[in-house]
Parts: sequence; C-alpha cells; structure tokens
Amino acid sequence: MFTYGAPQLKFGAGSSAEIGYDLGQYGARRVLVVTDPGVAATGGPQRVAEQMKAYGIEAEVFDRVHVEPTDASMKEAVAYARETGPWDAIVAVGGGSSIDTAKAINLLTTNDGELADYLNPPIGAGRAPARPLNPLVAVPTTTGTGAESTTVCVLDVLDLRVKTGISHPRLRPTLAVVDPELTRSQPAGVTAAAGMDIVCHALESYTARPYTSYERKRPEQRVPYCGANPVADMWSERALGLTARSFRTAVRDGDDMTARTEMALAATFAGLGFGNAGVHLPHANAYPIAGQVKDFHPDGYPDEEPMVPHGMAVALTAPEAFRFTFEAGPDRHVRAAELLDPELDHGGDPSEYLPAALLRLMRDIGLPNGIGATGYTESDVPDLVAGTLKQQRLLATAPRDATEEDIAGILTRSLALW
Repeated sequence: MFTYGAPQLKFGAGSSAEIGYDLGQYGARRVLVVTDPGVAATGGPQRVAEQMKAYGIEAEVFDRVHVEPTDASMKEAVAYARETGPWDAIVAVGGGSSIDTAKAINLLTTNDGELADYLNPPIGAGRAPARPLNPLVAVPTTTGTGAESTTVCVLDVLDLRVKTGISHPRLRPTLAVVDPELTRSQPAGVTAAAGMDIVCHALESYTARPYTSYERKRPEQRVPYCGANPVADMWSERALGLTARSFRTAVRDGDDMTARTEMALAATFAGLGFGNAGVHLPHANAYPIAGQVKDFHPDGYPDEEPMVPHGMAVALTAPEAFRFTFEAGPDRHVRAAELLDPELDHGGDPSEYLPAALLRLMRDIGLPNGIGATGYTESDVPDLVAGTLKQQRLLATAPRDATEEDIAGILTRSLALW
C-alpha cells in the first residue's frame, strides 16, 4: 500500500498577485509573511503583503529568516510570531529556508511545546502535533527545494553540528503558489545549487526502496515517505526531463523565462514526487556536510558566514551514492540516466551511466569538485559518517542497506569527483 498527498497548487506568471484572494477563501484576516533579508530586498514579500489589503487582510512581514535555518534562528522566528500573534495564516515567500521556518512557526503557534519536542529521533522526541495547523501558503522564489509540497522542515542543530528536521503530514502547506517571475532574481550560484536539489529529489525518489518492499503498517504507523511508487515515479520522470532541457540554460542566462519556468515546474514536479516516495543516501550525507561546514562561502549566497547550500551538499556525494545503489535497481538507474542526459554515450559499464550524467551536469553548472573543495579532508570523514547515521528516517528509504563502512567509502570517494 502507498499513500499520496499534495498541497493545492497554483502555477504561472503572476500567480503571486492572487494570494490575497486565496487567503480570503480560508477566512484569514491577519497574516504573517515570512521571508529572509535577501528576498525582502527584492520587494517581492512586501508586494505580496500589500496586495492583501484589497481583500481586507492585515499582513505583517517578518524578514529575519536565516538562510539554511538553525534551531536558534527558528526559535527566534517562533518567539516573534508568538509575541505578535495570533495569526490566522502564514505566507512564506522565499526559498526552502523561508518555507521551512514558516512551517516551524505554524506548528509552534498552533501546538504547545518547543522545537526539540518535534525534531526527528534520535535527535529529538519525534512528537506529533496534537492540533491542526493554520493555513500555510508557500511561495517559492528559488527552483529546487520542493518545500512548498512536502511535509518536512529541515534545520541545523548548532550544538550537535548536524542537520535534522520535523516530519508530519500536518506540516504540508495548504497552497503552493509557484510564480516563475519571482525566480528571476535568483543568482546563478543559487540556481545551480538549488537545481541540483531538484535533480537529486527526482533521482532519489525514483531509485528509492519500492513501497512493496515494506512490511504492512497499521494506519497510524504510516509516514509520508512510503517508497518509490507509480504516482511519484511519474513526477520524477517529468522533473528529470525538464532539468535535462533547461537547467544549464537557467544557470547561464537567468533572464531566459522559458528555462526559468521549466525549472520552476521541475521543482514542483520533483517535490510532488519525493514528498511521498522519499529521499535516501545523498540527502542523508548532505545533512552533516552542511551542518559541519568550516569556512566555505558559495557564490550567490549571503557572505556573512560559511555554508554549504543544501542542494550542493546533496549533489556532492550523489555520483558515488548512485554507484553504490546501482545493484539494487539497475534498470531504474539506467532509465534515470537516460532521462537526465539523453545525449549520454551508453557504451561501457551501465553502473557508470548515472554517475557520468551527474558529473557532466555538475561540471557544466560550476559545482565544486567534491566535498574536498568545500573544505573537508579525509580526517573529517568519521564525523561526517556519524552525522549520516543519525538520519535513519532517510537511510530507511535507501534501496540498499548502507553500513558505516559503506558510508565512509562513499564520503571518501566524494572528496574529489573529477
């Protein structure tokens, strides 16, 4: 048995101008708009807030979201929302950081307890929300995270130097408003990193452990990540086809609105897929890679502090991860490679097709040459392995069980990719 869930969706240029009307359908009269300083500087969140007035809605903008949010930044945002509330609805305008922060705000202004109560085990208590959340409208300004479709909220736990998250169906946004015009200001470096998140969402959900391989659960045991299934497969295949056609163009020419629109559609499709099937090894590896960052400053992101952007962190171990999982589903891996790179030479070892397609794409869009290029050395691998092993929710979705030694090998071979 598999399950499928999705938000309501409104897609197209100018769709963000209709949010006031949409919120009115939910009876909202007081709304918090959540964004980060960089997106706020474009004026987009303020325009979204301003147009709500025509529908009798009072809106306030909170613009202090931390890019790659932490437990500290989310606690600050929740405290602000609690102090200035109550709110009838939340609108997130930004990348995955803003949408995930909005999910935390929505959870903790409608349910009691604190952030740690809801974090995924073994880092947190894994508590489920007891009460329904308010309407959440997610308005992505980057093309990648799929956070507008999913039931997860991701953050760094600073004391543990690891990423984790909260996962529950009630976190899924009520409405996703995907306006490609809002992605025009996305820098090339952000387009590249976030776009690799699309690619890996599609690839990981497509190659995930099939839903038929799990022991039957009781209804109350069911979780959003239920394994590869026919509905999620359809979204993943379409997402890969769109990125094959438009990803390189979107990085090279940010004003190409055909490419921007297709990447926004690819991100939406991939989110509708992986939000139900799940992701596995590349994402599990990515959490400690981002959480244990040293002094890496990526192009296109705020320069105040070091970071390895999420999509980049996912991509840098993906070639090696898919070499490892190939034997669990050769046909799926070959088909995925064909979708991602239709011009790929199909001679030689089929297990190399998907890694080769990924490496060719990553070089073309200017990603770093492995985790070594972001500051890691072989001596860091044990700590990274320990962080990966904390991501049991993701590792359980992998089509092939990975031991501590297997993960260490993937990370070590990912220090340099070419």
